[in-house]
This record gives sequence, structure tokens and C-alpha cells, in this order.
Amino acid sequence: MNLDQENINKRQKEFYQTFEKNFATKIWYSLRNGILTKFRKSVGIEKVVVQQHYEWIGDVKDKKVLDLGCFQGNSLSMYLAQNSSEYIGIDLSEPAIDHLNSRLKNITTANAYAVDFLSEEFKEKDFDLIYAYAVLHHFKDVDELISVLDSKLAKNGKIVSYDPTTTSKPVWLLRSLYRPFQSDKDWEWPFTEKTIRKFEKAFNILDRRGTLGQSKWFFWMNFLPMSEEKRIRIGKKWHEEDWEKSQRSRKRFLECMQVSLFMEKRSEK
Repeated sequence: MNLDQENINKRQKEFYQTFEKNFATKIWYSLRNGILTKFRKSVGIEKVVVQQHYEWIGDVKDKKVLDLGCFQGNSLSMYLAQNSSEYIGIDLSEPAIDHLNSRLKNITTANAYAVDFLSEEFKEKDFDLIYAYAVLHHFKDVDELISVLDSKLAKNGKIVSYDPTTTSKPVWLLRSLYRPFQSDKDWEWPFTEKTIRKFEKAFNILDRRGTLGQSKWFFWMNFLPMSEEKRIRIGKKWHEEDWEKSQRSRKRFLECMQVSLFMEKRSEK
């Protein structure tokens, strides 16, 4: 890991410990966490995503698991910690890891550490599963990330990820206009089509799903004269179409604002 990346990681660590944002970032967060979060909750997007991840992960009783960028713990952290043969959670934030360790204190096979995934300090390997919920897009150098991910996986090891994208042109334009003013831009690298192709080349893609494809336009319906019940019904229908069609259609997958990948380490020759 080069010096520039180390400096970025230090600033990222400070940001997620204080969450100090400039004005533009505060506006972006309020829009994203306001309109989109309301829609996501109303149609149950996160519940669907987490359930899919749970199904992809399957039985972990004999698995060594890495919860990458876990912060204080995500929706599946405790399940993974309680059911795997060995659980390791890592994040840059020391206060977040302290909090997670307090939750893990009665699980003898589970530990969390404040450590950089790319650093030589993190020596653990041979993971059967790496769970990366909203984490992989924080790494600018995708080639280095992929190399380290591959080196940390055991034979037939799996990765389950969930990240934002810029593969939809309207979303790319909106993010491009906002990016020059973004306080966390140095560690926010939403997936491009090129990024996705690199993962496809490096790993076996066992499954994929996307959200907020057609359904990202749902917010316009707030300006139409219709009942809330009807709006939600249409939004759910669009979300279900995004979810199912993104698995089969690459075009539909790339239209989505957020994507999940289920990947497997390629067999060694």
C-alpha cells in the first residue's frame, strides 16, 4: 500500500469517527437519506437485499468469515459471528470496533479489529467467506483490492458484496456534478462498468442483483395526483422488476444504482 493510500485511509478513518461533512455533502446526504431512504423503507429494499445475502451465504457453521468494513456491525454481523466457526470483523474506526467487540464479548470464536484490510498488519487469510456490505467501493485501486481479496480467500472461498454504481448515465451525471464538492470523494468510488468487468474477470460470478433501476424514478410520482397507497404499489412493482430482471439482463443490471455480487474464487491451475 502506497503512502498516498495510507493518508487517504487516515482521513477516511477520521471522517467516519466524526462524520464532519461540508455543506455540499450535507445536502447530498439529506437528499439521498431523505427521498431514497423513504422509498427504500416503503418497499422493503434493504430487507430484500439482506435476505438475498443470507441465502447466498448459506450455512456457515464450518466457515471462517471476514466481515469487511463492518463498522459497529451490519444486519448480518451477529448472525455470522454466532454461527461461523471463526468470525473476524475489521474496520478503520476504533470506536466502532470497540462497540462491536462489546456485542461479541460472549462469543468465544468472534473478534473485531481496527485495522486496514490492505495493510501488512492484517495477516489473517484462508477465509471461506468475505462479507462486504457497502465497502468495496471505498477502494480506489480496484486491481490492488481484487488481488488482496483473492489472496485472503480459501479454496472455493466466496465474496458477497453490495455497492453503489455510476453505470446509469443519469446517476453518473448527477454524481459527476456533485463530486467536486464532496468531502468524502477520496474514498467514495461507486462501481463503473469497468470496475464490474474487473470483478467478473477475477472471480466466478455465481449470482448478481440490482436495485433502484427503473424504480429510481419513483420520486417523480410524488408530484402526481395519486394516493400514497398507489404510489407504493407501483414502486414495489418497479423494484421487483429491477430485482428479477437485473439477474438475467446485463443492461437492466447496469441501470441499477446499487448492486450485489455473489463471487467465488477461481480454481487454482
